[in-house]
Amino acid sequence: MAEQYDVVIIGAGAAGLMCAATAGYGGASVLVLDHANKPGKKILMSGGGRCNFTNLNTTPAHFVSANPHFCKSALSRYTPWHFVELVERHGIEYVEKAPGQLFCADSSKAIVEMLLTECEWAGARVRLNTTVTHINDQPVGKPGTGRAEGGFTLRTNDGAVRASKLIIASGGLSIPTMGASPFGYKVAEQFGLNVLPTRAALVPFTLQPADKAWLAELSGVSAEVRAEAGGRSFSEPMLITHRGLSGPAMLQVSAFWQAGADVTVDWLPMLAEPYAALLEERKQHPNGTVERWLRSFFSQRLAAALVARFDWQGPLQHQSNERLASIAAVLKGWRFKPSGTEGYRTAEVTLGGVDTDAVSSKTFEVKTVPGLYFIGEVLDVTGQLGGFNFQWAWASAVAAGKAVNSEQ
Repeated sequence: MAEQYDVVIIGAGAAGLMCAATAGYGGASVLVLDHANKPGKKILMSGGGRCNFTNLNTTPAHFVSANPHFCKSALSRYTPWHFVELVERHGIEYVEKAPGQLFCADSSKAIVEMLLTECEWAGARVRLNTTVTHINDQPVGKPGTGRAEGGFTLRTNDGAVRASKLIIASGGLSIPTMGASPFGYKVAEQFGLNVLPTRAALVPFTLQPADKAWLAELSGVSAEVRAEAGGRSFSEPMLITHRGLSGPAMLQVSAFWQAGADVTVDWLPMLAEPYAALLEERKQHPNGTVERWLRSFFSQRLAAALVARFDWQGPLQHQSNERLASIAAVLKGWRFKPSGTEGYRTAEVTLGGVDTDAVSSKTFEVKTVPGLYFIGEVLDVTGQLGGFNFQWAWASAVAAGKAVNSEQ
């Protein structure tokens, strides 16, 4: 005999646990299923183990989607301040590391424990080490009514489960070592939904051999830059690694970069006119060098590497105006063509996913399949770096969690 619940949620991550608590508080019987051995694995590792759980400055403009309007409804109904109130109610201390970016003061474990506590209080059950092998949509008897209604029967390694409402919160393909899989996309395709092409986002770039040759020696060096790709630019730190370029600046533009395109780096975003600054430096310190001047902006290693790479040696008094203009142009607009990215192995999120045209922006129910919902990262909604993806998880989860009760 199959177990029966009003709501079954597949995925015990940020969106799944938040949705379970919301639906449970609304009166539904809720079961969360996950194939992992721990809930909230990506929460635990996020933000360097401290979880950037929201961004106070969240707006729809911080999200990438084929339908940029889709996220507006849920974000407006569940704001960062709603989640902060929940965090404070559980006594979790937090810090604002960058404007709007809130992190746990201690450990991201506090967020997972908070969500599990909320599920417990709401009466929602969480079952781990459970793999869903098949989903059937077929009539399910509504308890106490003797009336049949649409529903779903799930076959798992732990037996059959029936649900009146099924919510897919299985995430994307990012970080497969944390259990990421294409499960949610396969469910969408099973029910005739379109899945937009997916790729790794918020991910480091790998380099062509020529660029890797001089940059790899600077592994561990960082600099404040402005990076641009796909018409979008971000002023953030860039980190040079032994494999390529990382850090917030690179992660941000990776969501807008297309394979084969260039990425532009402004090494001196704090200087509007480096050419004028170089002219003044030559006037004040004619025996000085470009490297000496660059050390006022960069580490000694990076300054020396830039000079060696672009052959900027010699005293400033021997550098012509044309030469200084050329140096300034490189510093303000160095272009490189990535060989690719680190891929899903290190990507924070997945770009693309279930086409939002098939889903209600108010309830997250599939328009053509009553009782089926998709929330969180599995959808074609991707936030920029800085806590926005967690806010999307909370907002979409609450919208669906409330909807499953109002529609019963």
